[in-house]
Amino acid sequence: MKAVLLAAGEGVRLQPVTATRPKHLIRVGGKPILEHCLDALKANGITEAVVVTHYMGEAIRGYFGDGSRFGFKLEYVEQEAVLGTGNAASIAEPYVKGEFLLVYGDLLFSAEAVKSVLELYGSGGAAAAMAVVAVDKPESYGIIDPNEDKSVKRIVEKPARESAPSNLANAGLYVFGLDVFDALRRVKRSPRGEWELTDAVTLLVEEGKRVLAAEIAKEDWFDVGRPWDLLDANVWALRRMEHKVLGNVEAGAHLLGPVTVAETARVRSGAYIEGPCFIDEGADVGPNCFIRACTSIGINARVGNACEVKNSIIMDSTHVGHLSYVGDSILCEKCNLGAGTKTANLRLDNGNVKMMVKGKVVDTGRRKLGAILGDNVKTGIDALLMPGVKVGENSWVGAGFMVERDLPANSMAFLKQNWEQQKKKTE
Repeated sequence: MKAVLLAAGEGVRLQPVTATRPKHLIRVGGKPILEHCLDALKANGITEAVVVTHYMGEAIRGYFGDGSRFGFKLEYVEQEAVLGTGNAASIAEPYVKGEFLLVYGDLLFSAEAVKSVLELYGSGGAAAAMAVVAVDKPESYGIIDPNEDKSVKRIVEKPARESAPSNLANAGLYVFGLDVFDALRRVKRSPRGEWELTDAVTLLVEEGKRVLAAEIAKEDWFDVGRPWDLLDANVWALRRMEHKVLGNVEAGAHLLGPVTVAETARVRSGAYIEGPCFIDEGADVGPNCFIRACTSIGINARVGNACEVKNSIIMDSTHVGHLSYVGDSILCEKCNLGAGTKTANLRLDNGNVKMMVKGKVVDTGRRKLGAILGDNVKTGIDALLMPGVKVGENSWVGAGFMVERDLPANSMAFLKQNWEQQKKKTE
């Protein structure tokens, strides 16, 4: 069976992380999200796929190529504009010749989740099968109204909590026959100006065709929608991977629990690292630093002397200067933190941290959340970033400056101080 991977979206809510990379190439647990998808498909014997791209599609094609490096045969088709999941699926029609698996390439899901959908569809008698998962906030998802025989009665998009027909959300994994393309041709544009794949599924149901719902375990699926979700996605990946220590771990360094140290990485004496943790190729950690659990450190990244890093993603070629603290934060590529930089991750009142997302203040639901820094951000010594702030790519934060609100890309923020100079009295 062939797979269709939808990887066209921009991931606007994830900015500034997605300002310089597609969402599908964001690394969690040392691998891009889309590579985790391929791993789950390959575990089920699927090794051919067509990838639908648009936003920074050339970066996706550049990373994965023809797929041979990953044990896959990959083809690509370009979506002319972001016109919805239905439009993205429809342009893959020339590339599939029979039943196919369709997945949203910006989700994390396990091999077991894929297996559940394939097996339910394989039981026969259905035009399609889709994965569903129990969620706590049905008002944020497309919710399934199920029949008693595991078939889908209807899909309700983002219903009010009190009127939701269930708490089973569309999990973005489907198996279709070719008749879905006929349904897609008859789908009308939605109020938000897009053609939706779920509308085609609804058409199949209305025509009396069975669409089965395979309920998957909550722990086998993860939706990455907002910046702070990336931290949980990183934990999800770190806890599922096989960890190996291959690099140079000096005498006097301490590794506790599942820790990966890549072959060309270096962990200096006095470093104390708690797993799960991932340290990628060329990374240099220590001496005398504390890397706490659920941290990923990217290629050629550097964490200096007497630093503490907790539950964070530090991307490639980023340097965390000595005496710094990074907690529950995401530092994108080629950032440079001056000595003593601190990301505050806890409000003084212990309340939930809030963050600006698409111009609106959103309660993250997290008691601890630090800062999100885009690519090429620099901070001076003793810079301080308050909980939940974002700093856009290529921005500078001056020495001693406290970032209390988001800084846009390509900006500079410096502390202005009053001072006076007097002549020293001599006796």
